[in-house]
Amino acid sequence: MPTSTSKYQYIANDPQKCVGCQLCEYICSYTKTDAFNSLRSRIRTVRVAEVLITSLACRTCENAPCVIACPRDALTQNPDTGIIRVDDGRCDGCAWCIEACDFGAISINPRTKLAEICDLCQDLEDGPQCVKWCPKGALELTTPDRRAQRARRKLAVEEVIGPGG
Repeated sequence: MPTSTSKYQYIANDPQKCVGCQLCEYICSYTKTDAFNSLRSRIRTVRVAEVLITSLACRTCENAPCVIACPRDALTQNPDTGIIRVDDGRCDGCAWCIEACDFGAISINPRTKLAEICDLCQDLEDGPQCVKWCPKGALELTTPDRRAQRARRKLAVEEVIGPGG
């Protein structure tokens, strides 16, 4: 079954705006661990090609493969928000969730040996800090439906007035 992200909000990156500064990683790690350490971030900046940089975070998939793959039932998904939680008492760091994730959005904390996943800073009133602090506005909290609608509008505008219009 292919991964579906048609229902829940997630953090998306516009690679045309992203400059690869990694501020998203640093602000995430500081928010979650009180340390500026990109290795402890729950969002990753990735260079896809020489001039293409993007960021990856949990896509809050419907029927999340990571949740399904966890042999200890340590991952649960909120049916209203799609946010995936890790039960530290059940997680043993086996990394099956990492293998199951189509987006490479899960990591194992090297100190605790437990899985870590973006939770959209759900405990903060002003939402995901990576989105808030991105200096180029490359990150947004969105849904696949909203992104698709924006892409369709952009194509329609380009057909009428040409590219870049």
